Amino acid sequence: MAWRELRAEAGRLGLLVGAVGIGVAALVAINSFTENLQDSVRRQARALLGADLAVTSRAPFSQAVEAVLDSLPAVASARVTNFPAMAYVPRTTGTRLVQASAVAGPFPFYGEIKTAPASAWKELQDGRRVVVDPVLLTALTARVGDTLALGEGRFVITGTLTNLAGDVGVRAAFGPRIFIPARYLEETRLLGFGAQAERQAFFKLRPDVSAGALAARLSPVLRAERVRVRTVADDRQDLNDLLTRLSKYLGLVALVALLLGGIGVGSAVLVFVRRKLETIAVLRCLGATARQVFAVYLTQAAVLGLAGSVAGAAFGVLVQQVLPSLLRGLLPVDVQAAIAPREVVLGIGLGTWTALVFALLPLLAVRRVSPLAAIRRPYETARSDRDPWRWPAAGLLVASVVALAALEVGSWRTGAIFSGGIGLALGVLWLAAWLLVRAVRRWFPGGWPYVWRQGLANLFRPANQTVAVVLALGFGAFLLSTLFLVQHNLLRGLESTGGPQRPNLLLLDIQTDQAQAVALELRERGFPEYGPVPIVPMRIISVKGTPVVQLLADTGRAGPGARRERRNRDEPSNAWALRREYRSTYRDTVVASERIVSGTWMGSVGPGATSADQPVSISVEQDLAGELGVTVGDEIVWDVQGVAIPSRVTSLREVNWARFEPNFFVVFAPGRLEQAPQTLVALTRIDDPAARGRFQRELAERFANLTTIDLALVQEQIERLVGRVALAIRFMAGFSLAVGTLVLIGAIATTRLQRLRESVLLRTLGATRRQILRIALAEYLALGLLSSLTAVLLAAGAGWGLARWFFDGRFWLPVAPLAALVGAVVVLTVAVGLWTTREAVRRPPLEVLRV
Repeated sequence: MAWRELRAEAGRLGLLVGAVGIGVAALVAINSFTENLQDSVRRQARALLGADLAVTSRAPFSQAVEAVLDSLPAVASARVTNFPAMAYVPRTTGTRLVQASAVAGPFPFYGEIKTAPASAWKELQDGRRVVVDPVLLTALTARVGDTLALGEGRFVITGTLTNLAGDVGVRAAFGPRIFIPARYLEETRLLGFGAQAERQAFFKLRPDVSAGALAARLSPVLRAERVRVRTVADDRQDLNDLLTRLSKYLGLVALVALLLGGIGVGSAVLVFVRRKLETIAVLRCLGATARQVFAVYLTQAAVLGLAGSVAGAAFGVLVQQVLPSLLRGLLPVDVQAAIAPREVVLGIGLGTWTALVFALLPLLAVRRVSPLAAIRRPYETARSDRDPWRWPAAGLLVASVVALAALEVGSWRTGAIFSGGIGLALGVLWLAAWLLVRAVRRWFPGGWPYVWRQGLANLFRPANQTVAVVLALGFGAFLLSTLFLVQHNLLRGLESTGGPQRPNLLLLDIQTDQAQAVALELRERGFPEYGPVPIVPMRIISVKGTPVVQLLADTGRAGPGARRERRNRDEPSNAWALRREYRSTYRDTVVASERIVSGTWMGSVGPGATSADQPVSISVEQDLAGELGVTVGDEIVWDVQGVAIPSRVTSLREVNWARFEPNFFVVFAPGRLEQAPQTLVALTRIDDPAARGRFQRELAERFANLTTIDLALVQEQIERLVGRVALAIRFMAGFSLAVGTLVLIGAIATTRLQRLRESVLLRTLGATRRQILRIALAEYLALGLLSSLTAVLLAAGAGWGLARWFFDGRFWLPVAPLAALVGAVVVLTVAVGLWTTREAVRRPPLEVLRV
């Protein structure tokens, strides 16, 4: 019986099968991609690290650390020093910030660094040679064989990198990679005071040695020296956590498409049941029980869900091939797309279940159809008395949505929050549709032209699609506009060239004896100087009287507000804040990128005060204060180049890190650090990109140690990277809008016969084809406006909440793009509505009336 019904209704229900299928396709594509990503990390983790064990420090290794490293059971070792620097080719013009690595030893031990020509990496240690990212050659108009100037050193470019394990676009945004032999590093004179460098030692261990056990034994010893130990397992875990989180949130976007398909199924089944009242009543007259009739139509829903899920899974496997290319340059591993059977089967199961659970509530109505409806069809409908099964069915629906979300993200709490957000958005959209119907009924525009009155009356006529259309299109538009607002606000916060007074060139590592010469260079060219700002490197000795060594050894301690992942499971979660080298400053004013949230701004240290008799006042960034567990009034002792300086927290600040300006975790009161060893940072603004490039080149030639960062170029690279991520998210969000469009078409198509009869009756009464089309235009214009405006308002609220509480930034509302989105949704709704009305104006009235 179910099969016969499906054969008769196949054409009308095909769109709903497609709605479920697209949702399953999105889910299968994302989950299969996640599985491929995890498999790639498992296979390539050792190549990413390049060794069994890595030891990393921001300062040169102490004698105690060197003694530990010398005692390791290793068969081979290598050293790499990473640092930023300015590079240029004397033969050409221009200069570029690069991420330089000085390599000593046979690194990497696992994996391969591929170059062109292939021998360039093997021959790197044969002389003053450099292997560069091909991007650098393009930027400097250089070629292989040219001489590259790096500080005071000169190197011959012998090849370019074609593949570097773990190299991602985020790192490249701050400069292309280059590699030089470590024995020539001193010649560059780039690692002077204040230079930012990372020292790494890599080890290939004996086959009988466990890297994990060795790291667990070394960590307590090296942690006291502020040295970090990494293994392949650590990197694999960190990568899995990060990449899986990204994939899971993409999966939530895909899950929205599947749930929208479920809403479409529920809406269509409701309309389908209304059209099948006579058939159901006849079956009841022939002896069918309410349970049998319910089973017939529930079987149909299951078959529809299964058919849509199988088709969607097949399409999702094809979509899966596209995702690695969308995220290329952002992933540290090469992802090989392969079919993931488990995810395909799971997607089919989830799609079928979604179709069933969303169809369950409207199908309960078939149990209440009376046999009398066969002879009293114009007057009999499904009885409206309360059905005791409605509450269990509703509870099953809610529980299913929460379970689907929890399964996708692997957390019941996150799944419940996500489901609550979906429920809230759908509730607001449903309320908007209900208010529209009530408002049109209550304040019906009786003085308007007839076609507009008739079109608006269709919003509350029997079997209207007001709620279905608003939910389907509105939710898809809400999702897309929210994603757009998040991307817009992230990029808006990064703007460095948005006004004539904003600096766009950053000058770093200026030595104190170079400050006047640099300032003179700026004045002679008419460039403004912002700064200079002093920078004093320092480390923490103790917090509230407890030495850092003791805090780092306390593996059970998690600093209040600690939000960052542990790199090693045996160290406190705030170890990064205790171990790092701080680059602090001193000043007596609050700058534009920060504001005081607690306490009061400090004054200068009084005359004659020394570090021994008076703690200096400091202001601490609020998140760092949470990591350290300090607040106003607490004391921190600092090691400033071997001198212990006590300090007292007098205020906490909120810092806008997205602004490309000198921002600091810790700011000291003037009067104590002026005589400490320090470097300076200055900013300027040069509007002409060519002039900016020439000035950078001149500084690089005259001051080899000075690093300049073109903030406009960095912003451009970051925008490109954020755009790639946003493209992938919008790609998945597009499935939601596609499902919404299919649900819209399906909702209209399921009432095709009723709309056809209404239009024919209007034509019989004298309405012209033009009038009927204008009636449809009025109805769908109202539906499109309501859906899009409600979606944009919802998105504005969600975007503000994400910007304020998740990204800790300001919120901007781009009116023009959102207005364009509203217009696009309205045009789509009207186009679909008029397309489905075309049959009513083409068929003769008599043909329809005789049916």
